[in-house]
Amino acid sequence: MTPETAINVHNLFSIQGKVAVVTGGSRGIGLMIARGYLEAGAKVYISSRKKAVCDETAAKLSEIGECISLPADLSTVEGCKQLADEIKTRESALHILVNNAGAVWGAPLEEFPEAGWDKIMDTNVKGIFFLTQQLLPLLEQAATPNDPARVINTGSIDGIKVPRVDNFSYSPSKAAVHHMTRVLAVQLGPRNITVNAIAPGPFESKMTEWMLDNFREQIEAQCPLKRIGNPSDMAGVAIYLASRAGAYVNGVVIPVDGGICIK
Repeated sequence: MTPETAINVHNLFSIQGKVAVVTGGSRGIGLMIARGYLEAGAKVYISSRKKAVCDETAAKLSEIGECISLPADLSTVEGCKQLADEIKTRESALHILVNNAGAVWGAPLEEFPEAGWDKIMDTNVKGIFFLTQQLLPLLEQAATPNDPARVINTGSIDGIKVPRVDNFSYSPSKAAVHHMTRVLAVQLGPRNITVNAIAPGPFESKMTEWMLDNFREQIEAQCPLKRIGNPSDMAGVAIYLASRAGAYVNGVVIPVDGGICIK
C-alpha cells in the first residue's frame, strides 16, 4: 500500500464541517439523524411541515451545533422548490441531503380513501424526487470523486416485506423509494453524487406510536435482537453513509431493523 492509498482511519467516519439538509427532521427518524450529524460536527438544516414544531426542535438542537429551521410542505413541487431556493440563498454547496419527510395512512381495505393514497405518494415519493432535483446544483458543487455528495432516502422494511397493518399506500410508496434510489444512483453516480436508502424497522416515533403502544412485545419477540431500534442505531448508519467510509456505497437499501425483514 502506497502513501497515496493509505487509510486514514481517524477521519474515515468524519463529517466535520459538512452541510446537511434533513427533511422531516423535527421528530422521529429525522430527529435522530439530525442530532447525530450535529454531534458529529455537521451544520444541519431541518425541515418539516409544521413551523412551530420545526422551530422549537431547531432551537433545542442548536445547543449541540448549528441547526437551522426551514419549514416546508414537501408533498408539492412548489414546496420542494421553496425549500431548495431558501437553501440556495444560504449555501453555495450541499454535502448531504437526507430525504426523510414521510407520512402514513391506515384504514381497512374496503374503506381506504383516494386521499390516503395521494397524500402518501405525494409526500413519500414525489417529494423525494423533486427536492433532489431542485438541490442538484448545490450537491454538484460539494461533490468530488473521492468524497461524493450524498443523497440518503428513508425507505422502510415495509417496502421490503408485507406489513401486518392496513397501510395500503405506505408499503408501495416505500418500495418505490427503494427503486427510485437505485435509478437515481445510476443517473447521479457520474456526477459524483451517491444515492442510498435506509430502511428502518421499528423505532420510537410519532408514526409508530400506536403500533408500539399496542404491539411492542410482539414486535420485540419477532426481532432477532429482541428490541426496537434506538437513536444511536439510526445515527450510526446515517453518519456512515455520509462519511468517507461510505463514499463507494451507491444504490443500496440498508435495512436497520435488527434482522426483522430476513425472518
